[in-house]
Amino acid sequence: MDSSFIPALAALGGAALGGFTSFATSWTTLRLQMRADRAASSKERRQKLYKEFITQASKIYGDALVHDELELSGLIGLYSLISRMRILSSTKVIENAVFVTRTISDIFQQPNKTPQELEEMIHNDHVDLLSGFSEACREEFEKNLPI
Repeated sequence: MDSSFIPALAALGGAALGGFTSFATSWTTLRLQMRADRAASSKERRQKLYKEFITQASKIYGDALVHDELELSGLIGLYSLISRMRILSSTKVIENAVFVTRTISDIFQQPNKTPQELEEMIHNDHVDLLSGFSEACREEFEKNLPI
């Protein structure tokens, strides 16, 4: 073998190794960036979904406390949101959402609350039906659920 080939092969090997290293670094960085984007997008979708559930459930809950007539379209809307949560959310969040919706449905069957009863419920902290749901959502975000 001619001794002039050795430096040429070494240069070619070095260039190939440098190119591979550059490719591997770029590929790894891109993968990590895509994973972070996916996680942020998932978190944002869940935040919007939970906000919508809390808003609708609060309105229907308030209605249930002072009215006898079942708000069927509102309850169906809540179950629709729960179905969407089943795709994105943890089991604990879904269980709490179902509990809230069933409780609201049960409250429609109870007698209307008087202003005095409502004031007593507020004073005794018995009016916050969504606290368990909110806690489950916060725990899910703290765990950084990978979806």
